[in-house]
Amino acid sequence: MATVLYRLGRASFRRRRLVVALWLVVLVALGAAAAALMKPTSSDFTMPGTESQRAIDALSREFPEASGTTGTIVIAAPTGRTLRDADAHAAVAAVVQEAGALPGAVAAVDPYRSGAISPDNRHALVQVQFRERDDAITDAQRDAYAHTGAAAEAAGLRVEHGGEVMHNEPELGGTEGVGVLIALVVLVVTLGSLVAAGMTMLTALIGVGAGMAGLFALSGVVGLTSTAPILALMLGLAVGIDYSLFITSRYRQHVRDGRALDDAAGRALGTAGSAVLFAGGTVVIALAGLALVGIPFLTVMGLAAAGTVAVAVLVAVTLLPALLGFAGRRVLPRRARTVEGHHARRRRDRREAAGFRWARQVIRLRVPLLLVGVLGLGALALPALDMRLALPDASTAPVGSPTRDANDLITEGFGPGFTGRLALVVSTDSAAHTTAAVAQVSDRLAGTPDLLAVTPPNLSQDGKTALLGVLPRTGPTDPATETLVHEVRDRARSVAGADVALTGQTAVGIDVSSKLSSALPTYLLLVVGLSVLLLAVVFRSVLVPVKAALGFLLTVGATFGLTTLVFQQGHLAGLVGLDTPGPLVSFLPILLIGILFGLAMDYEVFLVSRMREDFVHGDPPTRATINGMGHGARVVTAAALIMTAVFAGFILLDDPVIKSMGFALAVGVAIDAFVVRMTLVPAVMSLLGRAAWWLPRWLDRLLPDVDLEGAKLRRRLDEPDREPALADITSG
Repeated sequence: MATVLYRLGRASFRRRRLVVALWLVVLVALGAAAAALMKPTSSDFTMPGTESQRAIDALSREFPEASGTTGTIVIAAPTGRTLRDADAHAAVAAVVQEAGALPGAVAAVDPYRSGAISPDNRHALVQVQFRERDDAITDAQRDAYAHTGAAAEAAGLRVEHGGEVMHNEPELGGTEGVGVLIALVVLVVTLGSLVAAGMTMLTALIGVGAGMAGLFALSGVVGLTSTAPILALMLGLAVGIDYSLFITSRYRQHVRDGRALDDAAGRALGTAGSAVLFAGGTVVIALAGLALVGIPFLTVMGLAAAGTVAVAVLVAVTLLPALLGFAGRRVLPRRARTVEGHHARRRRDRREAAGFRWARQVIRLRVPLLLVGVLGLGALALPALDMRLALPDASTAPVGSPTRDANDLITEGFGPGFTGRLALVVSTDSAAHTTAAVAQVSDRLAGTPDLLAVTPPNLSQDGKTALLGVLPRTGPTDPATETLVHEVRDRARSVAGADVALTGQTAVGIDVSSKLSSALPTYLLLVVGLSVLLLAVVFRSVLVPVKAALGFLLTVGATFGLTTLVFQQGHLAGLVGLDTPGPLVSFLPILLIGILFGLAMDYEVFLVSRMREDFVHGDPPTRATINGMGHGARVVTAAALIMTAVFAGFILLDDPVIKSMGFALAVGVAIDAFVVRMTLVPAVMSLLGRAAWWLPRWLDRLLPDVDLEGAKLRRRLDEPDREPALADITSG
């Protein structure tokens, strides 16, 4: 692999104009495809095989008129007035008429006829049924709905607009660009060259642009959830910058050593490029593995992010060497390009770098650092024991948003249960049996704790399916509502001869969480097992992979704990701009495991591979550990800072789901890079000594020799007496 990448690097460097031209063609083609084929994202969370999805499918089949999206217009009279007053009644009637005439609306329900008036007669709910599903509603339709009721507002009434129809895709503004700017500053400081920093950033942005364009082009064929593109953008940008940084840093090292520029590009790709391929492949495998969970929207999110990461790797190993060809020696700081600068660098090199000094201090204090690190991360993981999962609802939307204002007004007038109404679907083989089953269900549900009411049944045209509304006393994410869902299902399930299924936002969230919880141990075992296997192949060791896997588990536990502490329990929520704490989004834990696994293995490879190389060449274990940290700490520190900054930039978005994802990834990367990989790893490696590299002979014979750092390539290139081999390698 190293030899192939060496040839690829030299070929891209030499034929740089052709490579850049080809990538420009690809970008234009992908951009045109995205513009022509892009479809809106969706907020639908389908869950095949679950009770809630079975009920949703039955509703779509038996009540097609109600299969479209819905809106809820909330009207409130000021203190001292009621909606029973003649003028208020007329204003509400006008809102109903206006809403029913909206483009795409099937009907608007008069609250006076449906009984959707609060006990104090000050609040009313106008239900609006649309013909199309949420993702088919146009911006013009949504805007018209949001401006309904202007006359009622002029009459002194308050009008808020909520419901599914008000769903908006998370918008990217300029705030997340702060992370990119910080990343650019870190690049400039690390590389000491505006050319090198700008080229590295440009490579990452091209990779993200190509990946996102391809993703949006595919959205015409594959339905994307609203969070999938943002997750892909986060990951693609972060890994794109990091991978380009690793290769550029190695190229600069070879140029400083006096290599020919094309040879330096080939060597950089044959060594650091191999590690980039391994790290990127690991991330792709972990994200693609989310498909094993069997949840469609999670599969799409994982594959979308995996595709963007794969494009970032492809750009790093093909386009970056070509751009290095245009930059030449300008990737070095200005002083380093001169003879005097070269001598000054040699003098600086004789001074021990900060990475070496850090490694010595860690080894000297390894036992207390290990105790503090492990116990500290364990303590940070404790809040995760109280972690609750749910799908996002309007109660956690940003304060001041239309959805949140409508939710709060409904809660004020009707109680929190009205914002998370449930639907019970009862089906039998005949209309008579359905009528009898509905009566039995109503009797069984009588007296259920925290059940406010069960509405009269709405029958399908053939009378075989009935729809009953179930009103909880508590809100959608309240633990009592979750208990109510289980109780209703248990009681309704006992009705013989009927298919009874409960759905609704809370029910769907419970089913999602249940399926994810059952899949999480298997997925975690798969990820940890994969890490042990891959690292055993790379490092030819038993204990090093086990140590890496244990470190990964510490990272995941601490990240879960901190995310729960802030986003669920509300501690320090103001620092991240969170208005309302609540349960974590259901898919965050399993998604986080997949992403952090790939990123953790990334830093493990870049640090420990140098330790193994020096140990194999005869250095004592402690010396090899110090050298590995000394040579890799600067680049890994910069890479971790960049990735943390990019992820943290998304905390500034208003959407609480994206905010929590950005926070968890930023915290996870920071913990893994600075606490686990740069502190605990050297401490453990120095304690293990030679045992760290022990490998049974039978296993040594079974494992393939990957040569991730290109040691064989360097030996073949550096031996002057092996001209045939050298000619064979460089002929590409």
